Amino acid sequence: MLPEWSSSPPELLLTVDRSSGRPLRAQLEHGLRDAIRSGRLRVGERLPSSRELARTLGLSRGLVQECFAQLQAEGYLVTRPGSATRVAAGAAAPPSAAPPRAAAPRLVADFRWGVPDLASFPVQDWLRALREATGAMPTAELDYGDPRGSAMLREVLAGYLRRVRAAAADPDHIVVCNGYAQGLGLALRVLEGHGVRTVAFEDPGSPATVGAATAAAGLRAVPVPVDEHGIDLRALAATNARAVVVTPAHQWPTGVVLAPERRLALLAWARDHDAIILEDDYDAEFRYDREPVGALQGLAPDRVISLGTVSKSLAPALRIGWMVCPPELTGPITEQKHRSDRGTSTLDQLALARLIESGRFDRHLRRMRTIYAARRTTLLAALAAHAPGLPLTGLAAGFHAVAHLPAGVQEDQVVTAARARGIGLYGMSACRASHAATPAQLVLGFGDVGERAIADGIAAVGHLLTG
Repeated sequence: MLPEWSSSPPELLLTVDRSSGRPLRAQLEHGLRDAIRSGRLRVGERLPSSRELARTLGLSRGLVQECFAQLQAEGYLVTRPGSATRVAAGAAAPPSAAPPRAAAPRLVADFRWGVPDLASFPVQDWLRALREATGAMPTAELDYGDPRGSAMLREVLAGYLRRVRAAAADPDHIVVCNGYAQGLGLALRVLEGHGVRTVAFEDPGSPATVGAATAAAGLRAVPVPVDEHGIDLRALAATNARAVVVTPAHQWPTGVVLAPERRLALLAWARDHDAIILEDDYDAEFRYDREPVGALQGLAPDRVISLGTVSKSLAPALRIGWMVCPPELTGPITEQKHRSDRGTSTLDQLALARLIESGRFDRHLRRMRTIYAARRTTLLAALAAHAPGLPLTGLAAGFHAVAHLPAGVQEDQVVTAARARGIGLYGMSACRASHAATPAQLVLGFGDVGERAIADGIAAVGHLLTG
């Protein structure tokens, strides 16, 4: 896309050497020809006016006009009355031909996980919040600021997390970060400095994300199995880990809720082993037919780092997350954040604070619960019609479900056959530390799939799911 300029002239880097003995006009013509031939100036791109270019280079305007006239005569430039001078069509050398890319087939339905309904992002509410926040913003907010994040957002987040997640949230111990992955990485680097050497994580879970973060921090990652009640505490105790990454409110990807007795046992494990629990509170806002479960951090704020994000509630593109830290770890984590990137975008933080504070964030979540509930119902109805009897779990919250394929049906074959029919399906094997394809299961994300696409997609692959 070519830049469209306002009334201000565009800038162009050209140089002339007055000590070379070569005529200045010849140098300018050569510089412009070279910029056009090399593709630095593209066809149709606007040049500065002769007056502006003369001023920038310290030349006479007449010399620049003569240069433009010469290049126009040679076919490099074109000028129309009332319009700027631009690079003429065909003046630049054609780009080297790249090998043609095979066009990716368009999917009828893509049941990828972890993606919210991107089309439902509240654009107008976000723009309004951004205008309101920046309009009332003190000039000092444009500085680098506190590496923990905007004081306003941390205050608003603390109130929100106390109200909605029953968290023991103190603004002084919240660190804003660029999403979950950065928050996890910051926490693990600090824990490594506090003597942690092994980090446990749920299996199935997020082996790629946790594995990358632990490796970057110089730590060892150990998978711990999950059953219908959550993480296996006996297996966890056998790992000698002093940190564990869990998703207690809605386990990723099985969808189970950490049972009350295991919540208490997990906290006891953390106290007994001088360990830290990293709680990924990734989609707790979306629940359908079960009571809400409070954040684990609210029960043991000195033993839990709670990581949240707006990637599921709003959009991943915002890259805003937060960490509710134990008091003794807030300082080291803040220092790591400061060294990492000097802080997350303050303007976006202020907009998010305004969105939450105004009540428009809660309104958006209510709307999204209705949308996801309708898609969940459509998914259930489509599977009942086209894959009757197929067990489905993990639907009490979030926007994904787990389909349990019957014996003899291979996960990879189903995924491949579905793709040939224009349907994106994804296997549980990617969520297992061993990448084992048994038991054969699919993780069906319906966050970014419309109801019609869900119905059509399941209709196209239903026979594959039942063998």
